[in-house]
Amino acid sequence: MTTPAHLDPTTYPRTHTNAALNIHLTLTYASLDAQSALDTISSPAAGANVLFLGTTRDTFEDRPVAQLSYTAYPGLTFKTLNKIAEDAVEKHGLLGIVIGHRLGVVPIREASIVIAVSAGHRGAAWRAGEEVLELCKEKAEIWKREEFVDGGMEWRANAERDAEGNFVAS
Repeated sequence: MTTPAHLDPTTYPRTHTNAALNIHLTLTYASLDAQSALDTISSPAAGANVLFLGTTRDTFEDRPVAQLSYTAYPGLTFKTLNKIAEDAVEKHGLLGIVIGHRLGVVPIREASIVIAVSAGHRGAAWRAGEEVLELCKEKAEIWKREEFVDGGMEWRANAERDAEGNFVAS
């Protein structure tokens, strides 16, 4: 049985670029490159470049984590990420944005998501970076499997909900 293309690491990285809005999206099984993300959005008109790296931590709710593993459905994921990026460019006047997400196994201390935004002023860049992250966690068709040291594992959407249905950081 052949692996479906959307799960086959040899069909990655997959990218989507909107040059007119300086939007750059990537899904990859390779390590994420923070400097490359910053270089991509750098602009002489930018007074602020904000970078966020979401990394695998070694515990979740006091359980030791061995590693994380991510999977996605690229067609839907790119549509969602592009909408998030376009909305952020319009709302915050961004000069550029990178959203990159790693798939497959992501060991402890390695990045699973990179978000870089460029804006004329720091306030817009800070707000946009955090908003883009939260929207990616809430909406992107990316699923996370936490693999614990004790051998247990749990699948999660990128964003978890509390008892009241509010999204909480995972």
